[in-house]
Amino acid sequence: MPILTRCLLTTTALITLVAPSAAVLAATSSTSSGQTTKGKKATAAHAVVDDNAPSMMGATAPTDQKSENVEVRGKRRANVAAGLMIKEDAPKSRSTVTSEYIEKQAAGLNPMQLIEMLPGVNTTSTDPMGLSGGHMSMRGLTESQIGFTLEGFPINDIGNYAVYPQEIVDPENLRSINVEQGSADLDSPHISATGGAVDMYLLDPKEKLGGKIVGSYGNYNARRVFGRLDTGYIGNTNVKGFISFSDAAENSWRGPGGQNKLHGETKWVSAWGKGNKISFSLIGNQATSQLFPTEYMDTWKEYGSKYAYSATWNPKSPSANYYELHRNPFTNIYASAPSTFTLTDHLTLTETPYFWYGDGNGGGAYSESLTSQQWGAQTMTASIGDHNATNTKSLVVYNPSNTQTYRPGAVTKLTLTTGINRASVGYWFEYSKQIQTGPYSLVNYSTGKPYDLYGGGPNMILANGDTAQYRDSLTQTRIHTMFIADSLSLLNGRLNIEGGLKYSVVNREGHNFLPDTSTGPYINGSWQEPLPAVAFRYKINDENQLFASSTTNFRIPMNTSLYDSGAYSVARGGYATQANPDQKPEFSISDEFGWRYQGSTVMSSISYFHYNFTNRLYTQTVNAGNGQSYSRSINGGNSHADGVDFEIGTRPIFYHIRPYFSAEYIDSRSDSNVAAAGTGQYVLSKGKFTPQTPPYMFGLNLDYDDGHLFGSYSLKYVARQYSTFVNDQHIPSYITMNINLGYRFKDWGPMKAPTLKLNLRNITDRRYLGYVNGTSANAFATTGLYGAKIAGSNSTTFSVAAPFMVMGSASVDF
Repeated sequence: MPILTRCLLTTTALITLVAPSAAVLAATSSTSSGQTTKGKKATAAHAVVDDNAPSMMGATAPTDQKSENVEVRGKRRANVAAGLMIKEDAPKSRSTVTSEYIEKQAAGLNPMQLIEMLPGVNTTSTDPMGLSGGHMSMRGLTESQIGFTLEGFPINDIGNYAVYPQEIVDPENLRSINVEQGSADLDSPHISATGGAVDMYLLDPKEKLGGKIVGSYGNYNARRVFGRLDTGYIGNTNVKGFISFSDAAENSWRGPGGQNKLHGETKWVSAWGKGNKISFSLIGNQATSQLFPTEYMDTWKEYGSKYAYSATWNPKSPSANYYELHRNPFTNIYASAPSTFTLTDHLTLTETPYFWYGDGNGGGAYSESLTSQQWGAQTMTASIGDHNATNTKSLVVYNPSNTQTYRPGAVTKLTLTTGINRASVGYWFEYSKQIQTGPYSLVNYSTGKPYDLYGGGPNMILANGDTAQYRDSLTQTRIHTMFIADSLSLLNGRLNIEGGLKYSVVNREGHNFLPDTSTGPYINGSWQEPLPAVAFRYKINDENQLFASSTTNFRIPMNTSLYDSGAYSVARGGYATQANPDQKPEFSISDEFGWRYQGSTVMSSISYFHYNFTNRLYTQTVNAGNGQSYSRSINGGNSHADGVDFEIGTRPIFYHIRPYFSAEYIDSRSDSNVAAAGTGQYVLSKGKFTPQTPPYMFGLNLDYDDGHLFGSYSLKYVARQYSTFVNDQHIPSYITMNINLGYRFKDWGPMKAPTLKLNLRNITDRRYLGYVNGTSANAFATTGLYGAKIAGSNSTTFSVAAPFMVMGSASVDF
């Protein structure tokens, strides 16, 4: 690690020395395509940096992206791979889904579902429409290790880095989704992106008054309406905007209940002069979904997808498994104002302020005793308002896991372009406050419903006057990240060399209000990490280019690792979730080398990648004996991987057909023997395949589009995925297939391109386990590192993937 760091820093210094005049100021490495550089008057012998030249150092903000290529609808069918590939110049692996592909998919799909065909991407949804969420991994790394942004601001949860794709964006408003399989850009606002990034960008408002209406209906009583109004330019100003709303709902496919979501978005843009642009986006989301229970392997083998929460409530024999007690309400508001200003002919400022608000929970219920309630190590009585339960020693109470987040921040960048050199400097600051509680509240024994989905009904009050909670914490996180980069364009623009350094300082202050915790009420964590990066891209000719990069990334431990929480047990000797605050951050080094061919008919990309992980962080269930267990965050040691990503797509080759194919092979291995939970022993995991990593994946999409009739067939194969470090348990490989059919009619008066569409997903109705939720050292009895026998620990849970869906849609632009 030190050798690599010195090499990367030396490379950065050499780049700066070549063009010292540019090393003083900085900002984004890539600016909006509206900018011009007067330096372009230079002779060919002294070529200048193109403002739209490739970059991996700072191209996350929407104004860093190339301007949208607006095409006549009838000509879009000539694009490569039907919106699954674009011409790419980045000096690293990057794949893109555009609005052309998105608009042919089932209405309302979330972003994870939309990128499922890309190389290295493994996604699964827990319901057909994606309203209850989903999971994703990329090159074997989970969504909590992947940085997600929308319009340049972070989407991952600041505490546990989870991503809730159903909350983010309506697909009708998406311009593109960029998937960076190996590393995030240097200016990406993340403290968890050790495994790449997914960047989403909204469409700009249209220049003329217009809009779009979509109505959809499908099985499981799925229904959705979407409406969007574009203002066009307002009066004689440069201001234009849009506002949109959608309303979606469906019945649950596993058990009772259902999902519903009300979503609104607006974006406003004003552009003037050479490269000046101000934009503002506001997104609001309010939804309530039914939680689906995860399954142990033995539960899956016995019940399959029929395992679900109970549909009935009996006041005389109440069950904490009643579905109304396992709901997932949440409200989100995202605001962002990415803007770019041309200060001089050579100096550009990019500013991306944002605000992130979230409030929601995952509901749950337990049977609790009012005569013997545990409050830390103390046992006492409790009361919980007026109830008509006859058994106070086993009273069903509602127990949601509330999280409320306030998260303002901003990314500031300066870019100086002089001659063949472009230098950048920037600063990302964020201050977040996350309040997490778990009150026990009263259930209406007549109906089985909680009085308040957020646990605000009558709460359980202990004999000492405290409100009983299974977690009660406040986490404040301050992020200071500085970055500096330099780029050289040589050989008349054919060779582009970049080097950069990011330095992150993250401080967390935690206050745990629960009693008798192992770490005390106050916990402070501080992490600092220098993160160098270097990359190059060489254009052999107009069709062929080579690229390579070496980057470093880190992920600090989740805030949950700071706190004891959950039920306290004297037999266990502590809480159900126990703190492990002294962990080092997860650190990754990612290297890539690739080749792209971008011809007039065929485009392809192949890349070899290698990554090393140090202090890889996992969540583990520990057997404490006496029938007791607890979970904690652990250091899973080191791991490495080697692999190849490939994708190829064409323009129409015959009968309007455009094929696209993607593939990945990865060999990912643990470099450490992992501790077996609660035994003091280590399992023989060194050299074993890492969990949650399919060694093979293939994707195929065949698109037909003659301008009116369109359709596509897609297939995705995902190989087996291990759930343990010794590889003694796995979820089987699976294949899913989708079909999309539609017809665009001619314009009819003010109605533009009325369209009918039929979408079928998972057409074989495959019922399968789609995701490993956690990992364990071993599932079955094994022999440890020092010859000791280690009992089995079948504690891993799995998510069941969504079944067959059919949805019909009608849409019209105006």
